[in-house]
Amino acid sequence: MKNLTFYNIAKACGGRLYHYCPEQEQEVEGVVLDSRLVQKGYLFIATKGERVDGHCFISQVCEKGAAGIVCEKLPEECEIPCILVEDSFQALKDIAEFYRQQLSIKIVGVTGSVGKTSTKEAIAAVLSTRYQVGKTEGNFNNEIGLPLTILKIRDHHQVAVVEMGISDFGEMHRLSKIARPDICVLTNIGQCHLENLKSREGILQAKTEIFDFMQEDGLVCLNGDDDMLKTVTQVKGREPIAFGLSASHRIYASSVENRGLFGSRIKVHVENREFLMDIPLPGEHMVYNALAAVCVGRLMGIGEEDIVKGMESLQPVGGRSHVIRLENRVIIDDCYNANPVSVCAALDLLSTALTRRVAVLGDMFELGEEEQQMHETVGSYAMEGKTDLLICIGTLAKAMYTAACQRAEEKQAQETGKDVVAAEKGYSLENIYYFKEKEEFLKQSEDILQPGDTVLVKASHGMAFGEIVKALEGKAET
Repeated sequence: MKNLTFYNIAKACGGRLYHYCPEQEQEVEGVVLDSRLVQKGYLFIATKGERVDGHCFISQVCEKGAAGIVCEKLPEECEIPCILVEDSFQALKDIAEFYRQQLSIKIVGVTGSVGKTSTKEAIAAVLSTRYQVGKTEGNFNNEIGLPLTILKIRDHHQVAVVEMGISDFGEMHRLSKIARPDICVLTNIGQCHLENLKSREGILQAKTEIFDFMQEDGLVCLNGDDDMLKTVTQVKGREPIAFGLSASHRIYASSVENRGLFGSRIKVHVENREFLMDIPLPGEHMVYNALAAVCVGRLMGIGEEDIVKGMESLQPVGGRSHVIRLENRVIIDDCYNANPVSVCAALDLLSTALTRRVAVLGDMFELGEEEQQMHETVGSYAMEGKTDLLICIGTLAKAMYTAACQRAEEKQAQETGKDVVAAEKGYSLENIYYFKEKEEFLKQSEDILQPGDTVLVKASHGMAFGEIVKALEGKAET
């Protein structure tokens, strides 16, 4: 790893070197926090977690051939170089920041309330048609994940796409200082992490901290249809490149053909040219993700044919609108995380299904003081022709269930006396279920669900709804 010698590492993180021999100076081959990932020549950073203390594994990583150790307390017996620091997690960030400055490749930073991971994947798919691309694994996007992602960049990489997620003010400032992005992509400003950020204005303020350490000649791509992002008119003296569905944007889509669960086809307009592009993943949000990828691709010199080719190669990320086709049903696995915006978007996607539409929704976390109202909003929205059967699971989801029942009653009253029976439109109270725990639902799932159903599964990550997906797939005991 370029210039990542023990002397430079110690200097970067303000640590004190022990067992160091200048004549044997070497660049480390990798940097990890997990002792199980240590290979010969790696630097192991021993950190203290809530349940595990990495210092307990120093002897093991030495036996595995670790080149050196960063630690908060010196091991009793260790002959390889050790760098003593006050805070190992801060040392990780400092080392990653130093390493980033040794790299000459361009880095694309992706942030926003919803769609960071899928947008990152779309951008990486397009860039991969021409470049060797490094990217964030999964959603490894916080103050631990981002530094580790930076430290995985190697000489063969020509560009990197990194996801940058936050939950409080100041975090993005620190992430930007590490990543120093050349291109910043902002997907949208939703209603995530309101416990700390309080309002969408606060979210905008926190997300735009990504510009703090953007390269001086850096460029910004943003969703011009987002009411908050459209207020960002200048960044370091340059106008951001807006993408969206409006012809007023520099890059926009028209003639959007919704193919339901099979994705969509759009006509892309860019630089006075237009071309057709197929997006293999479903949902209107994927149109915006694809346009973000087009924007970055053009900035990186990629032509239309390769952009189209890259988008066609895009694969779903587990837990994010992943359509699973089984013999007896279709499952939309969107259970990695949830907030009001993303849940409503998922319901929009479900509404395109041609079979009976079932939504299994759970608690949405980190919504602050208005969490009950937001769950109620989702429950009401589900009754607006989005589902045929609604299943609410969790403590907070009780408010979702109550609001759905209320809206269903209102719909029934409105339909009284009309030719169309309300129950056939999904408004019947018999089509709304509530369970406090997911295990209660799983015990009754085969009685509730029918062959041929399309089932959306979505909740915040802490609800562990992946277990429901596995059970419905027949991969777990119900």
